[in-house]
Amino acid sequence: MPKLIPRPGLKAAVEAALRRGPVAALLGPRQCGKTTLARAVLGARRVAYFDLEDAVALAKLDEPMTTLGALDGLVVIDEVQRRPDLFPVLRVLVDRPRSKTRFLILGSASPELIRQGSETLAGRIAFVEMSGFTIEEAGAGAAGKLWSRGGMPRSFLARSDAQSFAWREDFVRTFLERDIRALGFNVPAAALRRLWLMLAHCHGQVWNASEISRSLGEGHTTVRRHLDILSGALVMRQLPPWFENLGKRQIKAPKVYLRDSGLLHALLGLRDFAAVRLHPKTGASWEGFVIEQILRVAGERNAYYWATQSGAELDLLLQLRGRRIGVEVKYADAPRASKSMAIATRDLGLDFLYVVYPGSETYALNERCRVLGLPAAIEAIGRKG
Repeated sequence: MPKLIPRPGLKAAVEAALRRGPVAALLGPRQCGKTTLARAVLGARRVAYFDLEDAVALAKLDEPMTTLGALDGLVVIDEVQRRPDLFPVLRVLVDRPRSKTRFLILGSASPELIRQGSETLAGRIAFVEMSGFTIEEAGAGAAGKLWSRGGMPRSFLARSDAQSFAWREDFVRTFLERDIRALGFNVPAAALRRLWLMLAHCHGQVWNASEISRSLGEGHTTVRRHLDILSGALVMRQLPPWFENLGKRQIKAPKVYLRDSGLLHALLGLRDFAAVRLHPKTGASWEGFVIEQILRVAGERNAYYWATQSGAELDLLLQLRGRRIGVEVKYADAPRASKSMAIATRDLGLDFLYVVYPGSETYALNERCRVLGLPAAIEAIGRKG
């Protein structure tokens, strides 16, 4: 395996979370590098480390209050979602008078994990969410490789496209057959695979529960629950719609995206960058890749898409420091101004509109709209955020 890529931004975020309070939670999908990052944060510090996928570590925590209560300094608990009963124990331990113990918990995020941590440790826990490599970490020169293979470290760093693709196929199989069950969901792997494959073909489209449930022969509520499971495991994104009183009929269902472009390409059977560029889903794949990269900088709390029944739309609407920033993603050599861009700028009152394309040149379409490559867009949005 090639040399690992440093992740200084995430490392700083975890260190800051540990300084702010007694518990820091590092959440992310399986195999995104949480354990590697935690070891970089720990450095040479002496810590107590419990990996809950290890039977010995699980046995040590049969009496968690006794085991953890005897420790000082920093305690790391990996794959904490396997033991949600630990959250009340952590609350008691960090509330002890003059307690100096700090806990770093790692989890393959699920709704249950976040709910338990937020409610039981309210005011005591800081969350840091991570995913695969970003373009800032991989380098602008590796943008094509990052888009094609995705950001999962073992996929991106594989010695060849064939090894990368094989790893992603194994990831999909293991995730469906083992990891989902480990997160506490008893869903047949075959049913979840069918939905995930369909979502890959619907990547970048508005969620249509009726159409998908008919295709799969499942009920609306079942399909919706399965989508929520994939979203909770941080492999799917549901981008919410923005709507306001504009006197227009606006779409109010979320858009769905696979969060890692490499997993999207594996599900579509695209083995290398050449296959990605020739596929009918190329534009949608590029759109999802750009949105994920931008949200790693801008955050996802105030991120939406916008669309009307008449066809006007905006791929991404960001609310940053009181400003409305629009992002339109185009897979084209030289994007031009469109009627839809003009409508979105006027109706939404955009302060800026960035059109992101695969090229490297930057040019203006008008005083509030610029075309620029992804690295330049990330830099510009980072400054405004």
